[in-house]
Amino acid sequence: MKVSELAGDENTLTCRTYVIPNESHTLGNALKTIINSYDDVQFCGYTVPHPAESKMLFRIQSQGTPALEILKRGLKDLEKVCDHTINLFEKNVKEFNKT
Repeated sequence: MKVSELAGDENTLTCRTYVIPNESHTLGNALKTIINSYDDVQFCGYTVPHPAESKMLFRIQSQGTPALEILKRGLKDLEKVCDHTINLFEKNVKEFNKT
């Protein structure tokens, strides 16, 4: 995933808007939910500017932690949630097939 920053955020590391190409509400909503649970986050939100544009704008504002660090932590935590979900699903499928 190639992420770039939106112009205008150069003056601070704690408030940034990232442009994430080829992503939509599927990633945006899940990632926003995880990041909003962090104590050091003041605001986190996203938008998909237009259905014809294949990009998502993702905004993070924190109380001191660099926004990029929060974004990376959120992506890692989302990956853990997905891995856990897959493992539970596969376990339950195996148990179901035994009966």
